[in-house]
Amino acid sequence: MTTTAHTAKEIRDHLESEEGPMKEFLRELVSMESPSRDLNALEKIMHFLESVFSKLGYYTLRVPGKETGGYLYARPKNREKHAPIQLLVGHCDTVWELDSLKKMPVHEENEKFMGPGIYDMKAGLTQIYFALQCIRDLGLAHKVMPAVLINADEEIGSLESTAAIARLAAIANRAFILEPPLGLQGKLKTGRKGIGKFTVKVQGRAAHAGLDPEKGINAIVELSKQVQKLYAMNDPEKGITINVGKIEGGTSANVVASESSAVVDVRVYNQEDADYISRKILSLKPSHKEVVMKIEGGIRRIPMEKTERNRVLWDRAKAGGELLDLKLEEATAGGGSDGNTTSLYTATLDGLGTTGDGAHAQHEFIFTKQLPERTALLTLLLLEEPLT
Repeated sequence: MTTTAHTAKEIRDHLESEEGPMKEFLRELVSMESPSRDLNALEKIMHFLESVFSKLGYYTLRVPGKETGGYLYARPKNREKHAPIQLLVGHCDTVWELDSLKKMPVHEENEKFMGPGIYDMKAGLTQIYFALQCIRDLGLAHKVMPAVLINADEEIGSLESTAAIARLAAIANRAFILEPPLGLQGKLKTGRKGIGKFTVKVQGRAAHAGLDPEKGINAIVELSKQVQKLYAMNDPEKGITINVGKIEGGTSANVVASESSAVVDVRVYNQEDADYISRKILSLKPSHKEVVMKIEGGIRRIPMEKTERNRVLWDRAKAGGELLDLKLEEATAGGGSDGNTTSLYTATLDGLGTTGDGAHAQHEFIFTKQLPERTALLTLLLLEEPLT
């Protein structure tokens, strides 16, 4: 950490004085409900974000999606060509449907700031904006140019924004992901599991369940055997988890089911295990010789592993935390994010959002006082020298 204790204090004091405006900014963001599939709602929040970054003196580029809300890119208008860049990634879409505010109004209670999407991750978007504003207001100089990408499809797998994130990460010196930290301790995410999705389809043979059941081949029975094989692949010690989360099959109780299918979720810590478990799943064979079975899918989000370059960012964050009197901890998350993508190309640190709880749950909140604290940490990281 190259920033001095004096500068760190100056940053923290400034951001604590900005707590009121930060809360109002965040309140406005949360009040703009933005479900991943509602393009009209996403258009509104994207327009707002584009406007505020423009007022900050940033060049903005809005790229609409074909089926999603697309993404917003922003960078300083005055930039040095060919200078290194640091990527700040966040998302403005949420899992909450319109009118969720009726049952989850934005409000403060017992030092908690509550509302749909506030923790995951509109607090993180607020931090990006106020960290960059803080650098401007205090006349500080970032040695690596900030480049902001805010997408509107992260909660549905970053379907259309992943390619843009990957292109930027490939030329970035480092990437900071403003997803919420892990747990009430606010642990930064230095690793994330990879995520896979597979479908198992079984074709049997229909028959009347009462007149001639022996002529049928029950696809549901066959699928049940495959489900047992899948669950036997779980390996808690290695962190390999397999869950059959959806099953369909059959047409009627009096018909031997001719078809059935299952959707399978897979989580792994590293690429070696991803390759291993993918081979095992794709090589499953039916137990009945006349059954036809088709398996499709694969690992969609590559694991974010604790690489050497990622560890450098964690060390810097830990040192920055000490300057701010924050005792930071690290953890590996079971869920994926756009950090899984950036980590393939550049040094990545995830979970830099504000501590709270309740992602995708009705009690979703952040700890109000930690909003300026975590913004100060991000600001310190943005001021660091380029990684070599």
